[in-house]
Amino acid sequence: MRLILFFAFMLFCSKAFSQEEAFYIQFTKTSLDEALDEIEDTFQIIFTFAPSCVEGKMLSLEGKKRDVDALIEDLEGTTGLFFEQINDRYVSIKEEDVPQFVNTLDLVIVKSFLTKGIEKNNDGSYDINPQNLGILPGLTEPDVLESIQLLPGVLSPNETATGFFVRGGFSDQNRLIWDGINLYHKGHLFGMISPINPNVTSNIQFVNKGTHPKYGERLSSVIDITSKSKVDDSFNAEVGMNGLNLDALVEVPLIANKLNLLASARTSYNDIVETPTFNRLSEKVFQSTKIQENEEGDNAFYFNDYNLKLNYKPNANNTLFASFISIDNSLDYFLEESDSSTTFNDVLDISNIGYAAGWHKQWSDKLEHNVQVFFSDYALNYNFITVEDGEEVSNFEKRNTIFDSGVSLDVDYTPSNRFDYSFGYQYTLKDVAYAFINTSDLVFLLDTEDTTVQTHSFYSNVGFSPKFMNVSFGLRGSYFKELDAVRLEPRLQLSKPINKYFILNATGEIKNQIINELDETVFSDLSLENNVWQLSDGEEVPIKNSLQTTLGFLYNKRSFSVDFDAYYKKLNDISALALGFLNPENSGFNIGNQRIYGIDVFFKKRLRKLNAWVSYSFNDAQSTFENINDNKSFRSKSNVTHAVSTALSYKTNGFNFSLGWRWQTGRPYTVANNSGERLTFTDGVNTGRLPEYHRLDFSSTYTFQFSEHHRLRGKVGLSLRNLYNRRTLISREYRGNNNLNDPIEVIDRFSLGFTPNLMFRVYW
Repeated sequence: MRLILFFAFMLFCSKAFSQEEAFYIQFTKTSLDEALDEIEDTFQIIFTFAPSCVEGKMLSLEGKKRDVDALIEDLEGTTGLFFEQINDRYVSIKEEDVPQFVNTLDLVIVKSFLTKGIEKNNDGSYDINPQNLGILPGLTEPDVLESIQLLPGVLSPNETATGFFVRGGFSDQNRLIWDGINLYHKGHLFGMISPINPNVTSNIQFVNKGTHPKYGERLSSVIDITSKSKVDDSFNAEVGMNGLNLDALVEVPLIANKLNLLASARTSYNDIVETPTFNRLSEKVFQSTKIQENEEGDNAFYFNDYNLKLNYKPNANNTLFASFISIDNSLDYFLEESDSSTTFNDVLDISNIGYAAGWHKQWSDKLEHNVQVFFSDYALNYNFITVEDGEEVSNFEKRNTIFDSGVSLDVDYTPSNRFDYSFGYQYTLKDVAYAFINTSDLVFLLDTEDTTVQTHSFYSNVGFSPKFMNVSFGLRGSYFKELDAVRLEPRLQLSKPINKYFILNATGEIKNQIINELDETVFSDLSLENNVWQLSDGEEVPIKNSLQTTLGFLYNKRSFSVDFDAYYKKLNDISALALGFLNPENSGFNIGNQRIYGIDVFFKKRLRKLNAWVSYSFNDAQSTFENINDNKSFRSKSNVTHAVSTALSYKTNGFNFSLGWRWQTGRPYTVANNSGERLTFTDGVNTGRLPEYHRLDFSSTYTFQFSEHHRLRGKVGLSLRNLYNRRTLISREYRGNNNLNDPIEVIDRFSLGFTPNLMFRVYW
């Protein structure tokens, strides 16, 4: 109640801002980027621009009082850029004086949300620009997925880059897209770092509510990543190194201002030298596995990824691209028993290859279209081979493959700044298969499955922005051919400005999902990558469905922001694989529902070079399944009830410093009782809760030029995770084989220990 009264007081005490008000402004050889930040804070306006517009530009203005109109006139005369005032709050910056139609729903409402380079849009989505990203605690480089985890409502209880939950939704409900390609790879080093090189990434759009109807397939969130697409005649290159990998990036102009090639590669080097960073991460990854338990074994592990992209701009109205991505992780673990002639060999390879091509056509300043095609090939192959006296006696195999392809047509029509129309068609074909086979006795441990589903989707969206409110309504319709099922997904966004500083917002959406991850810990011997992808078959594994509504507000004035969101989610027809040691009479698939509600609150204050923020999230997620827990609801494994995150960052003379602290309640787990001979489960599902989790992270970077007369630049960085080296139990699971006569093993996993990382990078 006190918090509500405080916000109400701020709302009613805030007075309307007049653009006629003048402020004293002076700059002396200040970077244009920093000057625009200060102007935004002073005049309470927002500049929208491409980072390339202001890159490397300096600004000098004599000191005097100016209103907005006078300031814009002086900025145009000094910078040579074109400033277009869209309304009393937004000013667009362009390199060319061309008309620009921007729907109000697309405008940025908070710049530097967590730090510079993260923006929140009026439709509730976030834009992240890695090339312009400020420093974040624990990171020296802009890791694509770990940056997202610092946003309100995003948690990764297992401390991986890819296994994060968005507002209580499981990690398989997050859709990851790269240049239009669906990616299924879980991340390098078994999820500890993103599978995507951040240095080749141009923009990331993260959507956790009010999803545009062009996005389907997943229930919780969309992470839409695009690589660099600008075509110019300059040659650019980067080379970098940190405690885990080496990488290089090059942009080569093939035809000046028409055709260029972008290429990048990243690879681990732990086969040459194992750094403290790699050792700390590998200790966490391989804990509770045979690799950690048997130090005499030989473990060969590596990862790499590379990208190629051709950008072609034959004229001002047409742009074409062709993109390729390859991600690969490989592990080969060999153990020979000292007292026998028996050897054991674990071989695991996980890869994701993708291709995409697209054509963007600007028919006029109001009409444009995009056509794209893509293909994604994901494969997980695992073998556990036992050899006695030189002869193979058993070979346990696990296979999981995904062939995902599609084509899409998107059309956008913007007749004015008040209206926006979009519609499109999408076709996808998914072929997913998995198998668990033991060749020693030719018995399938789990039935194999190979499912294909073709999907035809149509969508349309209307954006309407009168002065008193912003409204966006969309509808997505999908026909799943092999399932003979039709699903309609309405989407609604409402945004109501109360005054210049205070905005109310609400969203509602329905989504469906046909691809899911199956937890098969009970069958895995290595205990790594224990999930396999599967497609809905419409019967045993139905189509997942979700309803999400949100209601919140945003207050943003003079570099102080408050963002509040309350949400409710209902998920239907989710599936779970019941384990026999929990219920001897039930070891198959079970269908159930999940109910989630929560709040996310975010505060931020910026004082010139100092930036501070704190966020709080509350989440209550309950699941109900037939034949599990006596048909009673229980806490979902994604139920992290309370979470707090806070950070301070400071920037001066090329140095950046950031210190951040995270705290959250432990995850629920199923309590096991020791009856003497074996473990028993009589207290119900997820009735226990793991210890509280918290850690302190630090990071610092320094950017410099080798010479004032040369474009060669450098950057060094240091990050320290878990500064006080706290060891927390973050997961407790049980492994067995559904046979009551065999023992059940407790698998405990602990948090990452103190982990340093160094980075060095050169640009030219």
